[in-house]
Amino acid sequence: MRHSGVVRDIVVFSGNAHPALADAIARQLGISVSPADITRFSNDCLQVQLHANCRQRDVYVVQPLVPPTQEHLMELLLMLDAARGASAAQVTAVIPHYAYARSDKKDASRISIAGRLVADMLTTAGADRVLTMTLHAPQVHGFFSVPVDHLTAIGELAAHYAGRDLSDTVVVSPDLGNAKTATLFARLLGVPVAAGSKQRLADDRVVIDAIVGDVSGKRAIVLDDEIATGGSIIQLMDRLEAEGCTEASVACTHGLFTGKAVERLRSHPGITEVLTTDTVPAPADWPELRTRSVAPLFAEAVQRIHAGESVSSLFDGVDPAHGPPQPHLPSM
Repeated sequence: MRHSGVVRDIVVFSGNAHPALADAIARQLGISVSPADITRFSNDCLQVQLHANCRQRDVYVVQPLVPPTQEHLMELLLMLDAARGASAAQVTAVIPHYAYARSDKKDASRISIAGRLVADMLTTAGADRVLTMTLHAPQVHGFFSVPVDHLTAIGELAAHYAGRDLSDTVVVSPDLGNAKTATLFARLLGVPVAAGSKQRLADDRVVIDAIVGDVSGKRAIVLDDEIATGGSIIQLMDRLEAEGCTEASVACTHGLFTGKAVERLRSHPGITEVLTTDTVPAPADWPELRTRSVAPLFAEAVQRIHAGESVSSLFDGVDPAHGPPQPHLPSM
């Protein structure tokens, strides 16, 4: 890291992926997003110019990797490079949604592992630290050679259900891989947990052939880390209905809602509401979508990073993976 002398001031920049979230984080910090120009030349190459002094300052570049993902990734890399070249004391890539976390292992011959490659690119471009939320595959954390602060939104999502009568409610994970997070979420709400047994046939095709746990006669809160096309959720809803579940509220951290997702989720008779956070921009044509802001969480994490304080203590009592050691969770 480039710590030579005293680090002064927090400076926040934003790419084009989600300027509203960057503005919200900056407001929480009591500052404004600093201006930057992203220019496209006639040969389609991009150029970034930062219009704020970065010398010996603590710089944060806010850019979730959302469609067009490659465009936004290149913007982020150029902004990190520009901040490093401007003698920033520390440069943090704030990536609320790290899209390439899905590409985390070699599960076919001669296949790329983009999660690791993109981590290397971010570091090479100038990131001294990465601040992200709810990685699809937590092991991607280990792909980085710089510190990673990995936030969780389950406390914020759980707050949405505070005060409701949850006596006949069960938290349901769409797959067994997300069951640990669903169990933590269920403990926050004081309700039981269940999970689907899922097989992915293609990027937008899944089969859920069983439900592990009792959902008969219950209302479900379906918890997923990310919803893209909505295919997994619709498959899960069909299986829950067959098992006697009466209705479901659907909650996720990253609501990408690509393809026919909005149409699928809005029109399903068993889905009473859909809840997400603002890690990615919300669809313009879905006014009834419920959204919880994670800007205060990111702003608090930025303040703690700047002050050299613990970020994991933000989640004491919410997620044992972030806070101090907790008793071992019982299996489902």
